[in-house]
Amino acid sequence: MSTTTHEVFNQSSPWAGANLFDLNRPLRDALAHHAPTLDTARLRALGAQAGSAEMQQHARLANLHKPVLHAHDVQGRRIDQVEFHPSYHALMAAALDHGLHGTPWSAGAGAHVERAAGFMLFTECEPSVLCPVSMTYAVTPALRANAAIAKAWTSRLAATAYDPRFLPYERKAAVTMGMGMTEKQGGSDVRANTTRAEFEADSAWGRAYRLTGHKWFFSAPMCDAFLVLAQTPAGLSCFFVPRWRPDGNVNPIRIQRLKDKLGNHANASSEVEFGGDVTGWLVGDEGRGVPQILAMGALTRLDCALGTAGLMRAALSIAIHHTRERLAFGKRLAAQPLMKNVLADLALESEAATALALRLAQSIDATEHGQGGAHEAVMRRVLTPIAKFWICKRGAPFAQEAMECLGGNGYVEAAGEGVMARIYREMPLNSIWEGAGNIMALDLLRALRGADVVAALEHEWAPARGAHAAFDRLAATLAARVDGGTDEAGARALARDVALLMQAALLRRHSNDAVFAAFCTSRLAQAPDVFGALPAATPFDAIIDRALPH
Repeated sequence: MSTTTHEVFNQSSPWAGANLFDLNRPLRDALAHHAPTLDTARLRALGAQAGSAEMQQHARLANLHKPVLHAHDVQGRRIDQVEFHPSYHALMAAALDHGLHGTPWSAGAGAHVERAAGFMLFTECEPSVLCPVSMTYAVTPALRANAAIAKAWTSRLAATAYDPRFLPYERKAAVTMGMGMTEKQGGSDVRANTTRAEFEADSAWGRAYRLTGHKWFFSAPMCDAFLVLAQTPAGLSCFFVPRWRPDGNVNPIRIQRLKDKLGNHANASSEVEFGGDVTGWLVGDEGRGVPQILAMGALTRLDCALGTAGLMRAALSIAIHHTRERLAFGKRLAAQPLMKNVLADLALESEAATALALRLAQSIDATEHGQGGAHEAVMRRVLTPIAKFWICKRGAPFAQEAMECLGGNGYVEAAGEGVMARIYREMPLNSIWEGAGNIMALDLLRALRGADVVAALEHEWAPARGAHAAFDRLAATLAARVDGGTDEAGARALARDVALLMQAALLRRHSNDAVFAAFCTSRLAQAPDVFGALPAATPFDAIIDRALPH
């Protein structure tokens, strides 16, 4: 008699060893539309690395072994340093090596689009390290307001040789940057901040101040420098605060504790105190801190959309891969009619998110290189809150539905082996970080007060006019709502509808007829309240195979 109680069978293999770029037809088609001359060799190399079992292991370990704060050394001296698992540094090195931080600012046209595609690919392994990478990318426009600091730091912010050492910036191969905006009493209302800055002296980096106060969320405290908001007699102002002062001494930023977060475990988020002896250098004019730091915030909002689109793509790939290997009720799960409906619907959402996020990146690339004129400037301003709001809002329900495709296995952490669980915990962060939903909806209303937004949107929608009745119906009513016909209470609905129409128009441009028609039917003609409710006549197999070929 056999004593074997069971054998393991009918379990899917890990989703690893795939080239994430080669398999991502929606991304490649969108890139071909927006950057037809782009050499994709670097993205193909990144796709292979990000999809490798080695990178999955680094992502697992970096999230499993959380950062540890060392406030003091063994002799009792205050050091305020954070220790990371070696896999964190391996992930950071890979991100910088592929130029996902400040590199595009020193490159030519198309660099921001290429970087956006790379950011999405890298996010697919859910490494939770991209906060400092994103902020280092976003800081360059803000630093332009202090020419001396920009001259000293910009080349290292673009350098690709990651250097984790805690040293003055001039002794490092590359540097990263973070930010400190939020205080416990204000949250998104940064004008309620109480941290104050007192002028100390003029210096080679401009006007130096002493900072006193706190920051409730101080992102990535082991970065080499931060942009910080503090009050001066002229009002809220922006300051450059390095971990090391130019005189070679450590700037005494006191890290009080690291945040114990739902997800994003590999990244150190902290609370800090400025005891009156922290030095910061003014960036821009006194009293103009909010618009100054928002130049950085607008770009990190792009990365929230890109990151969510990347996580959607990862969750979709895992779900399709699992259901193609798993047998249930006599056949592959992926062959079951209802599962086909769910997978195809998730594929539509993922491709639409990729399309909208990449379109925003393209507008940033165009405006930074003096291309596209007023139209691209309007689209950059309008699409930033729209993409950040809608893509990120769809992330959490998307991850939940993708997790359900795996059943109980999807809900299991398994010491970090449960990638879907990690994705699910990460999804809400991008919706909250850099302004939650209400902030984005209100920012959209502000954007509508500028140039002729209706004309710009109509230009974007024109290629899809007449291709689907539901598209035409929504487009016919939306212009009046955009042109001053929406109050604050309706701002979220407006952001959603503009996002959906933009996504449909983009799918018309660089996807296929099946994807466009199914998206319009399910999102514009019906209420997108649940995944897996596509009409029975939808070409499910074609949509799923486009998302992830066999």
